[in-house]
Amino acid sequence: MGTVTIGVSIAVPEPHGSLLQERRAGFGDAAAHGIPTHVTLLPPTEVDEAALPAVEAHLAGVAAAGRPFPMRLSGTGTFRPLSPVVYVRVVQGAEACAWLQLRVRDESGPVERELQFPYHPHVTVAHGIDDAAMDRAFEELADFEAEWPCTGFALYEQGADGVWRKLREYTFGGSVVPPQAGHAGVERGTIASR
Repeated sequence: MGTVTIGVSIAVPEPHGSLLQERRAGFGDAAAHGIPTHVTLLPPTEVDEAALPAVEAHLAGVAAAGRPFPMRLSGTGTFRPLSPVVYVRVVQGAEACAWLQLRVRDESGPVERELQFPYHPHVTVAHGIDDAAMDRAFEELADFEAEWPCTGFALYEQGADGVWRKLREYTFGGSVVPPQAGHAGVERGTIASR
């Protein structure tokens, strides 16, 4: 057995996920179709293939301790000039994401690792493309909005072709968080034309 590259993330549900993936591809990001739209909990991490059962058991424990929470995306941000990334902002659910990613990377578990940058939950919509295209992504998605109840996360493996494929989904162990007043049943994914 060799090594595999894994990642853990919260999927952005449909129709928002496909919409943002298509927009990312439209901005010229060649990796767009190989990366499902997501909020990262564990960035790409190389592990021994033999360790996958321990990773899966660990993630099941993290999910069992987790509780559903409301997620809301709104507007854009960027990590430039530090990193060539434009993203959609997580404006609700960021604290829960931070709690989860700490538990996923916990030193007592099989995927302990340090991060290159401080954790900042986000949804990448452009990465490593030319500045004009990055500016366009930042401007064109500035009015993007989406919200949903987050009920779990998933483990992904990157194939030799660079495509990320879901290995397993993990559902949180708690009851569903009631919707906020004024947001009951709302699921939006719109881009206002300018």
